[in-house]
Amino acid sequence: MDNQPQKNSPHNNNLNVAFVLGNGTSRKSIDMRQLQRYGKIYACNAVYREFTPDYLIAVDAKMVKEIVQKGWHLRNQVWTNPNKDVRTIQGLHFFNPHKGWSSGPTALWLASQHGYDAIYIIGFDYQGLNGKVNNIYADTPNYKRSTDQATYFGNWANQTEKILREFTGQRYYRVCHKEVFTPDNVQRVTNNFSHLYFEEFEEKFPGTVFK
Repeated sequence: MDNQPQKNSPHNNNLNVAFVLGNGTSRKSIDMRQLQRYGKIYACNAVYREFTPDYLIAVDAKMVKEIVQKGWHLRNQVWTNPNKDVRTIQGLHFFNPHKGWSSGPTALWLASQHGYDAIYIIGFDYQGLNGKVNNIYADTPNYKRSTDQATYFGNWANQTEKILREFTGQRYYRVCHKEVFTPDNVQRVTNNFSHLYFEEFEEKFPGTVFK
């Protein structure tokens, strides 16, 4: 795959590290700018409105068009699927083959392809909030309302599981609160996947968790 990052000098504890950010509300605990001190950041969709990750992944055509209208893709890496609505737009990076997945798991897959030793997964909440949408950008353009029913998490969980089982040589840590919900099929992957609570994450990467 082109535009693959080169192996850098170790960021922390002799590991080549990446952070994959979903937009579940648990991500509010993380200072994204501080993460950049420690590794590459892969993030999704409207995160570009407030922060510049190393790789932005957006597979929804409406979201891609918003990004393109701002010209953001001309200054930064935006990865998407070559759908008919966007495949002629210059400056985008396209997945080949087409993944057909949601943005979060697609971002996790891209980071996995790039071969990091450790990948930290943040803001992959899966479950809704009291049955309603769980997304930092709810009630903003191209997103559902916060009062809408939560999207079923089955596809996200299945796609995550496929990645964990494919890239067995990499280590994955889901950064979360202690009372976190985890889909059963993801929880069953134990050889290269585990949870890391925010308090532990702050100890490992000082300054990254809001107090």
